Amino acid sequence: MSNRVQWEPRHSVGNEILDDQHRNLLAQCNALADCLDASPEGDRKFRQVFDELLVLAREHFGAEEALLASHGYPELDEHRNERDEFDYLAAEVATTENFDKDELQTFLALWWTGHILGSAGKHRACLER
Repeated sequence: MSNRVQWEPRHSVGNEILDDQHRNLLAQCNALADCLDASPEGDRKFRQVFDELLVLAREHFGAEEALLASHGYPELDEHRNERDEFDYLAAEVATTENFDKDELQTFLALWWTGHILGSAGKHRACLER
């Protein structure tokens, strides 16, 4: 069973660029849910959307880190650790080789929701300064 996530105003970190990236990442998680059928075409499309999500994630973490650094974010090392954790999980653990598509889609939707509501939520105070 897929885990779809809808953008809500409480997800906003108060920065248009980061909010757009977060919306796009959640949209990619939802697009993965559209590819859960067992057909070869569904498998191919899932892999394509998964790869696109990983590219968006790298771009997002880079933009987020640069913006936070320019605002003197005091927990930048913690942010880098989160980025490194996601890179590791996406490359080594949460892969299409280790999990079925449904499990992987659910994991990614929950992970990104946690990022947005958790650590990214802390960014608002720094970005408002």
